[in-house]
Amino acid sequence: MRFRHHVFVCENERPADDPRGSCGPKGGAAIREALKAELARRGLKKTVRANAAGCLDACADGPSIVVYPEGVWYGRVRVEDVPEIVESHLVNGVPVERLRTRRS
Repeated sequence: MRFRHHVFVCENERPADDPRGSCGPKGGAAIREALKAELARRGLKKTVRANAAGCLDACADGPSIVVYPEGVWYGRVRVEDVPEIVESHLVNGVPVERLRTRRS
């Protein structure tokens, strides 16, 4: 297996008047960019892949990300949370409980 983890970051954008909202305007792209930078800084780019995703159907919890192969869902993620997710989950194998959503 080439990658130990795939991290999907929702960057979906709906019209501003859509009642469901969307992760893109809440910072999805900035979260993915921060994740990519943190992975590069730690030398993890060959084992962890940060992917842009369309709608993950978790709009109410957005910005949302999901980590595979574990299937751990995180919600209301902020750029500031990225180093903790990388260190705790992707390096040490311990999901960040305060960010987990009911989906995981």
